[in-house]
Amino acid sequence: MKTDEEQVQLMKRRGGVGHDLSHIRPAGSPVKNSALTSTGVVPFMERFSNSTREVAQDGRRGALMLSISVRHPDAERFIDAKMDGTKVTGANVSVRIDDDFMKAVKAGTTYKQKYPIDSDTPLYESEVDAKRLWDKIIHNAWSSAEPGVLFWDTVIRESIPDNYADKGFKTTSTNPCGEIPLCPYDSCRLLAINLLSYVEEPFTEKASFNFEKFSDHARMAQRIADDIIDLELEKIDAILAKIDADPEGAEIKRTERNLWHNIREKCIEGRRTGIGITGEGDMMAAMDICYGTKKSIDFAEKVHKTLAVSVYRGSVNLAKDRGAFPIFDAKREVNNPFLKRLGKADPELLKDMKEHGRRNIAALTIAPTGTTSLMTQTTSGIEPVFMVSYKRRKKINPNDKNGRTDFVDDVGDHWQEYAVFHHQFAQWLELKGYDLEEVRLWPDEELQKLIAKSPYYKATANDVDWVNKVRLQGTVQKWVDHSISVTVNIPKETTEEMVAEIYQTGWESGCKGITVYRDGSRSGVLVSDQPEKKDEGIFIPETSAPIRPKSLEADVVRFNNNAEKWIAVVGKINDRPYEIFTGRAEDSFHLPKTVSKGFVIKGKDEETGKSRYDFRYQDKDGYYVTIEGLSRSFDPEFWNYAKLISGVLRHGMPLPDVVHMVDNLHLNDESLNTWKNGIIRSLKSYIAKGTKVEGKTCTECGQESLVYEEGCLNCKNCGHSKCA
Repeated sequence: MKTDEEQVQLMKRRGGVGHDLSHIRPAGSPVKNSALTSTGVVPFMERFSNSTREVAQDGRRGALMLSISVRHPDAERFIDAKMDGTKVTGANVSVRIDDDFMKAVKAGTTYKQKYPIDSDTPLYESEVDAKRLWDKIIHNAWSSAEPGVLFWDTVIRESIPDNYADKGFKTTSTNPCGEIPLCPYDSCRLLAINLLSYVEEPFTEKASFNFEKFSDHARMAQRIADDIIDLELEKIDAILAKIDADPEGAEIKRTERNLWHNIREKCIEGRRTGIGITGEGDMMAAMDICYGTKKSIDFAEKVHKTLAVSVYRGSVNLAKDRGAFPIFDAKREVNNPFLKRLGKADPELLKDMKEHGRRNIAALTIAPTGTTSLMTQTTSGIEPVFMVSYKRRKKINPNDKNGRTDFVDDVGDHWQEYAVFHHQFAQWLELKGYDLEEVRLWPDEELQKLIAKSPYYKATANDVDWVNKVRLQGTVQKWVDHSISVTVNIPKETTEEMVAEIYQTGWESGCKGITVYRDGSRSGVLVSDQPEKKDEGIFIPETSAPIRPKSLEADVVRFNNNAEKWIAVVGKINDRPYEIFTGRAEDSFHLPKTVSKGFVIKGKDEETGKSRYDFRYQDKDGYYVTIEGLSRSFDPEFWNYAKLISGVLRHGMPLPDVVHMVDNLHLNDESLNTWKNGIIRSLKSYIAKGTKVEGKTCTECGQESLVYEEGCLNCKNCGHSKCA
């Protein structure tokens, strides 16, 4: 709770936070209070996540990273915590993976989990199948883009601040995007250099990179970053002065005041900076180097080696002028792998560092630079361009002879599609003599032919060789003392095996962390404008639901919910559930027992003006009968959950995943839980016979061998059956 309070104090001032939860007792551990046993890490994940969502400034919520060691007995619960999409929505989550775990995965052996995780005499120990746990990490990352992984032994082995662990600089977690592993109360101070601006005569045969100017500017950047630390100290002093001046008593202000004192102390002692870059993808294109190729990896190493040497030279020069960071001790750092590489690249630099020290405990990072890249109109961080072009629509007058109608919406408005280009691709077009406004209106087939002639061809996020991209990251990581925030974007059809290969390559290549995003695996993220295959022409990607017709075919499903008679009306498109209404038969919808099919009719309530849903069926004499107010029959809370579930059905979520999501809703009201069970019973009957149940073991034999059969869960290993 103290951690939660400190988090809130930081976030109210727009700060981001990272927590590692490996110190929390695993679920079921005995505790000396009235609860008797510990709840484990998941409730704390939700607590910190909720705080992040609750504390906002000008509409901007805080940012949060939660991590846990794979060695912790609750690691699997942590990995699964976000899978239903309803919990821990205010945090990124990553698993700290060590070398022993990765070796166990490769060897197919067991791995020891324990608590405390670093204890030689732990209170709790267990053996887990490393490959099974690894497969779960991979599956969850494939299906939801989380968890990310942090290769923790690499992080600690390469860390310069951890040579000062006994002085409070032991790395425990990372900032919210993972690019700076941090000790408690330290800060990430980010500054990015635009690599594209050092390409002279870009997009021509004469293109070259000005390493001399780049090196000069890198040293200047380090001086600016060090000045920013002093500005930060001024602001911290102002915050402390305000706290002291506030009218509340000392007890109320104690946590906030101690927090900022601790931050101030770390700021002074380490003077940590984070010099990075942006525009790497555009730099490659401007040099006519295809991102992800061996040539691009070799060139990236040359650029980042130059940056590392120059920034550290800048820090040593500052130490000569202003003094080294207060706890500098060259003897502590003598075996650090990063500094050894630096010394091999520039022996004179290492000699000067030992003599004069350096101004900053660590100095380099590569952040996502999302907003920065928007301002510079370049690719972000070390990423390739996400998309060269995407489609937008503008409304047109259908009577305009010069207008072209590409799309007519459901209310009859006419729209014309046009292409929006990545800024530097537009620069390339103009340099090659193309009329930009003319090209915007080209049909997609012609536009793709043009893109194939450009240096961005096969160099977008979904096109690059993903394994090579990870190798590029690992190569660059050798010259970054902190870490790199990077996401490997992969197409929707990418297999889980490929995700496993990407993560494995990340570990082998020396990456400190890695995240994948599979196209369509998470809503609210940019998607491709390329044509998608549709299920028999009806269901389109999860990012867009099919428009609801006024009338939908519907099934009536009847079942017992405990001792009560229940009924569900399931609206369908092409025999797939699209929406669902359910409740007790006695007080929800009074339908004759002979009715098994009908139609759900959407209309408008004349009194309220809101949408309403009625049920229409044909009686034995051939007459159509309308039962009014399916939606009106619900308690408002029931109705809100019904809309949520219908929403994910419309957007094409696989039915087993919908059932899993509903099953994991945590509802306090007994009636709501009964209603939830009714939803699950109804939807299970639509799952294809033999569909495997992912991530759930048989309660009898413990094997992951459950399948759906006629609405029941049957175990193919031991034959156990459960119908619920």
